[in-house]
Amino acid sequence: MLDQIRPANAVFPPQKMLVYGCQGVGKNTFAATFAKPILLPIEDGSAAIDIPAFPLVKSFQQVVDVIQALHGEHDYKTLVVDTLDWLEPLLWEACCEHHGKESIESFGYGKGYVEVDRWWRHVMTGLDSLRHTKGMDIVVLAHSEIKNIQPPDTDPYDTYQIKVQKRCFALWQEWADMVLFINYKVNIQKTKTGINEERVRGIGTGDRVIYTTERPAWKAKSRWPLPDEILIGKDRTWKAFHQQLEAATGGKYINPQGGNNA
Repeated sequence: MLDQIRPANAVFPPQKMLVYGCQGVGKNTFAATFAKPILLPIEDGSAAIDIPAFPLVKSFQQVVDVIQALHGEHDYKTLVVDTLDWLEPLLWEACCEHHGKESIESFGYGKGYVEVDRWWRHVMTGLDSLRHTKGMDIVVLAHSEIKNIQPPDTDPYDTYQIKVQKRCFALWQEWADMVLFINYKVNIQKTKTGINEERVRGIGTGDRVIYTTERPAWKAKSRWPLPDEILIGKDRTWKAFHQQLEAATGGKYINPQGGNNA
């Protein structure tokens, strides 16, 4: 047994990524830049990306069927789940049908969401199995929403988070190796409007940024030493992210775009 000891970071395993951002920011195009992707579409919003895709999924059982099918023979390297917040009501529906409930609220105060945890873990187990047995990266996409946080020790503030119930968010945030928040870069412009008065407004350029570490304004994390912010601009290849991940892993990550000189 001792002869099997090796550095914990000796290899770069298939990754579990949770990627979220506002509508239209480019989550699908980002996911499509990973190696040999295939799409599990739960919302009908991926027509603009040119990757193989399963038929639109409309039930929890169909999600299970797709995961089981991917345990067969194929050469896909990345599963893209689009999106987590559209998957959530499918689990609620299946859970309620299983228990004979009319809605997730029919379980009693908060109990339905606790019960759904088991169903989420069933999905996670299937995705983990694809990583371990098929060597597939898992990229789970989600939309963002703005929530007001009222901590006990500071003033309230607004933050971006995934557009799902809070227990679901916590489960998937813990599951993922990387939680990446994508947003448009905003420059602040201040204009004087009078004595001791000024107008502040945000100016957008359309440039996109990937945030990899948590701040009060968003949730994010990475098990790898990525920069806090990765500027993508308008590059549809998202090359900067792949280069940074390659650098952060000391070259253990195989860049699907051909390395730093791609």
